[in-house]
Amino acid sequence: MTALVLSLTAAALVLAVLAWVPKSGSTLEIVISGLMLACLAAVGVLLLAGHGVHGWAERWWNVLLLLAGGLAVTGGGPLTTSVLALADRGNTRAQSTQKAGEVLRGGALIGALERMAIYAALVAGWPEGIAIVLAIKGLARYPELRSPDQPASVTPQAVAERFIIGTFTSVLWAVTCAGLLRSH
Repeated sequence: MTALVLSLTAAALVLAVLAWVPKSGSTLEIVISGLMLACLAAVGVLLLAGHGVHGWAERWWNVLLLLAGGLAVTGGGPLTTSVLALADRGNTRAQSTQKAGEVLRGGALIGALERMAIYAALVAGWPEGIAIVLAIKGLARYPELRSPDQPASVTPQAVAERFIIGTFTSVLWAVTCAGLLRSH
């Protein structure tokens, strides 16, 4: 079972890297992100059906630590843009929601750092780190969320919506990836 869990996690990581290739929010990115999510769900089911990582040799736990960490950081970006694209479908404010990404510059890098910090905090057994990361992000983004100098095509609601959806998706992804290692 250890080999299957590690193989599926590695496959999810490969899919995460591949998901960065297509255009952000494209159908191909959404499909690849869905497959990545399915791999992670299968890993979760396998760990829940078994004894989690309890009893694993330390070297295999360390391999899972690295794979899941890479997956947390790398996979969260495409998954977040896929969720945002799905949220925009059928939305009459889609253009302003998409343009909200221009207001919230640096989102991919900030999201990767956010996921890395959350993953590290949870794996280290310090869940309070999530609150600190989210507080820093919220305080740093507050001026952009309330700025009156936004383009006319971007509503403040669209910027806030993008921030909330993106943050929740990103955080949930990092928490899920860290949960693989905490499964006892």
